[in-house]
Amino acid sequence: MIELNKRQEIILEIVKKEGPITGENIADRLSLSRAALRADLAILTMSGLLDARPRVGYFYLGREIYSKRLREMKVKDYKAIPVVVHDKSSAYDAMCMMFMEDVGSVLVVHEENERNILIGIVSKKDLLKVAIGPQNMADIPISMVMTRSIHIVSISLNDSIYDAAKKIVEYQIDCLPVVNKINDKNELVGIISRETITRVFVELGSVYSV
Repeated sequence: MIELNKRQEIILEIVKKEGPITGENIADRLSLSRAALRADLAILTMSGLLDARPRVGYFYLGREIYSKRLREMKVKDYKAIPVVVHDKSSAYDAMCMMFMEDVGSVLVVHEENERNILIGIVSKKDLLKVAIGPQNMADIPISMVMTRSIHIVSISLNDSIYDAAKKIVEYQIDCLPVVNKINDKNELVGIISRETITRVFVELGSVYSV
């Protein structure tokens, strides 16, 4: 079950007692704008706790009922192109790539038979540790600062967006490499970020807005 915040719990109680009720009326009860509630209503509908009908409003389904929508949405349809550096790169190369692409981490790959095999990940925190040291970052191999693939939490193409969201929450991470298993190796084929999942929730909330 998705863990709800206090406001989402209050919304759930309002709909349970007064539903069907429009999003505008819920916002009035909480003295908030309709836009401020959009993400909360999206989470509640996507989790199957609420449903909505145009010109009718939101109504309570019950905590034991889960919508299939989020589980039917596949990672392969929402993955983005990952920012990568190759295994022969330096810590300085990773830092440049990170700032040029404005990302919080870069993935480290080894090219094998024209496939990018995931071997590690480097975060801003990893680079900061070496940046404050005496050694030139251009002389530090990326292998010395990366977190190796055995410790990376990843997701597969055919897993659901729900599975991805659950892993991001459970492991408190910002992104998941999307991998395709080849024997005992992981081919890197994409990335799913916390931002992507949030956008999916908000967009679906807009579709089901009342």
